[in-house]
Amino acid sequence: MDIFSDIESNVRSYCRSFPELFTKAKGSKLVAASGKEYIDFFAGAGALNYGHNNDFIKERIVNYIMEDGVMHALDMYTQAKKEFLVTFNEYILKPRKLNYKIQFPGPTGTNAVEAALKLARKVKNRTGIFSFMGGFHGMSLGSLAVTSNYYHRKGAGIPLDNVTFIPYYNTFDNGFDSIDYLAKILADSHSGIEKPAAIIFETVQAEGGINVAPIDWLQRLSELCCKEDILLICDDIQVGCDRTGTYFSFERAGITPDIVVLSKSISGYGFPLSMLLFKPELDIWQPGEHNGTFRGNQLAFVAGQAALEYRKSTSLSDEVRLKARFLESFLKEQVASIHQQIEIRGLGMIWGVDLSRCGEGEPAKEVARRCFELGLIIERVGRGDTVLKVMPPLNIHRDELMKGCQILGQAIRETIGNKPAAGLKDVL
Repeated sequence: MDIFSDIESNVRSYCRSFPELFTKAKGSKLVAASGKEYIDFFAGAGALNYGHNNDFIKERIVNYIMEDGVMHALDMYTQAKKEFLVTFNEYILKPRKLNYKIQFPGPTGTNAVEAALKLARKVKNRTGIFSFMGGFHGMSLGSLAVTSNYYHRKGAGIPLDNVTFIPYYNTFDNGFDSIDYLAKILADSHSGIEKPAAIIFETVQAEGGINVAPIDWLQRLSELCCKEDILLICDDIQVGCDRTGTYFSFERAGITPDIVVLSKSISGYGFPLSMLLFKPELDIWQPGEHNGTFRGNQLAFVAGQAALEYRKSTSLSDEVRLKARFLESFLKEQVASIHQQIEIRGLGMIWGVDLSRCGEGEPAKEVARRCFELGLIIERVGRGDTVLKVMPPLNIHRDELMKGCQILGQAIRETIGNKPAAGLKDVL
C-alpha cells in the first residue's frame, strides 16, 4: 500500500486506524484483499444505516443507470427528485404532522449546516450563534465555528467568531443546569453576550462521546428558544434516519425544531446528499442565494427513495428498538462488569463505552486496535478519543451483532481487565 503513503495527503485519517486494503462490502461486513472479513460497527460514520450494498436499494440504482436516468441536474426538476420528495413527504413528514420546506444544499452535511446558519442569521438579522461544548457540526469554516473540538478548530487558520459555547447537559458533574445558565445569560443585560440568531444542538452528541440529552432538557431548550425568539437548529446528520429508534432523533422529546439538518444515511447507499428542513415562514431565500453545482445528487434521490420504502417494508424502527435492548443489556451486563470504571451511554443503535477512567495510557486506542485484529471495526470518539462508539448498520443480522459484541468484550477483557463476564438475559 505504498501508493497511499507516497502520494495521498497526510490528512488521511480512518485508514490509519484500519490499515487494510478493502475490496468488497456487503451488509454489515467489509472484506479485505487478503480475504479477511470484518464486522462493521462503524457504518461509514453513520452513512450506511441500511448496510453495505443493500440489495433492495441497489436494484433501483442499477435500473436507473441502465435506463439512462438523468445523472446531473443541479436543482432542475427531475423525476428522481420528484419521487424522492413525494415519498419523503408521505412516509416521513405527513405521519409526524411536520410542515417543513425542503432545501438541497451542497452534497455534504457541513454544507447543510452552513446553509442553516446563513438562513438563521438572515431571518433574525443577528450574527451570533450558540452551540454546545462537545458538539461536532462539520469542518468548513461556518460549521467549524460551531464545532467545539480544539484540534479541528485550530486547522481553520483564522479566528472562528460569532459563536458562544454553552455547557451541554453533562459537561460538568456537579449538577450544573445549562438551560438555566442559558436563560440567565439572555436575561442579564450585563452578561456581555448578545442574543443569538439560533442555537444549534445534537440530541445525542456522537463525536462528542455519545452524550444522550434527557427529554426534559431538550424540552426546556425548545421552550426557551420559543420564549426568546431564537431559532432552534437540530443537527440530525449522524443520529437521524432511525439511528435512535425513530426517524428523527428529536421525536422522543415531542419537540419541533425550526430547522433540521440531515445528511449521511438519507441517500440510503452512501451517496453524498444533504437536506435542510425548515418551517415555511423561514423560507426567505432569494433564488440561487445558496447554491452549488452538486446540490441534488440524482442517484442519491433514487437510492434515498428506495431506502424510505425499505425501512417501511421491513419495519426497521421496530427492529432497531429490539436490537437496542440487546445492545444495552450486553454492554451494561457483560462489558461494564469487566472494569468498575467503565461507563455505558447510548440510545437506539448508537452506544458508547467510556474507558476514560480505566487506567493509564490509552486503553480505548488499545481496545480498538485489538478489536481490529479480531475482525471488528469500531471508532473512538469523545474527549481524548476515550469512548468506543458502537454503531453498526441498523439491519445487521442478529448473529453478526452478537459476534461483534463478543469481540468487543473479548478485546476489553484482554486489554483492561480479567474479570469473568456476567450473565446476559436472553433479549435478542
